Amino acid sequence: MTGRSLDALIEEAQRRGFVGPGPVARHIEHAAELAALLDPFEGRLLDLGSGGGLPGLVLATTLRRASVELLDSQRRRCEFLEEALEALGLADRCTVAHGRAEDLARDPTRRGAFDLVTARSFGPPATTAECAAAFLVEGGHLVVTEPPLASPRVDHGALVRWPGDGLARLGLAPAELLHRGETTAARMTLFEPVSDQWPRRVGVPLKRPLWKV
Repeated sequence: MTGRSLDALIEEAQRRGFVGPGPVARHIEHAAELAALLDPFEGRLLDLGSGGGLPGLVLATTLRRASVELLDSQRRRCEFLEEALEALGLADRCTVAHGRAEDLARDPTRRGAFDLVTARSFGPPATTAECAAAFLVEGGHLVVTEPPLASPRVDHGALVRWPGDGLARLGLAPAELLHRGETTAARMTLFEPVSDQWPRRVGVPLKRPLWKV
């Protein structure tokens, strides 16, 4: 895949079943809007559940001063992402991590090591927050894209999908909404180091979420 464009790579990912249906250009546009919300950014970025490279490859291409790690639990997707980084000339500052987030969050080289964690369709809010929080440095941000074509529900000033009491258990401050074009994302800041109890063992954050919406 040497020298292939980002568009061509995402099209290939879609053919392999790593990216959902719909126009590739629109998928990339949404990821580019997220990148614009985050730009400028310098530091270590982790993208959870990178799959076919959205938004991870777009973020890596756009945020040129970031060190990016793309995490996915499926080896075939990781192999594709490694090839894509080589094709885009990004392998010097971007890497791929194969494994489950619950396990990798306890890796001492990754725990508390990232300034920013991003996620798109990784899982329900509680699962995403629990799996992501331990990767963050204190003061770091978790940014999760919200479902398309949905108006975020608010109750007493708090986002229903991201309840403040649930986030606080993980050391995360209340969520705030970010908007760019047709893209909406929730941003949460880690205000204290994450307790050693988080995340729980593989599969538990999804089976027994800290909250439901």
